[in-house]
Amino acid sequence: MSACVIGHITVKDADKWAQYRAQVPATIAPWGAELVFRGLTVKVLAGEHAHTDTVVIRFPDQASVDGWYQSAAYQALIPLREQAADLVLASFSD
Repeated sequence: MSACVIGHITVKDADKWAQYRAQVPATIAPWGAELVFRGLTVKVLAGEHAHTDTVVIRFPDQASVDGWYQSAAYQALIPLREQAADLVLASFSD
């Protein structure tokens, strides 16, 4: 079963966010993941959605998501991410 990580993001520091985004692809590649979508919220059709940006990353399975998130490469980026943006990351599996 494939798995996706969905991030809902509000950027606090555009320069730091650009630095973070530039480094993420190298952390997901070893896990067979691919960036599916990255974009801005255009309109909330129902309910509430506080964040301005969304990202979707597809992984081969949940074990790959867990491995990526716990990897030294990604863990090293978390302090930069926390300075750059407020976000919610969640994983989903089919």
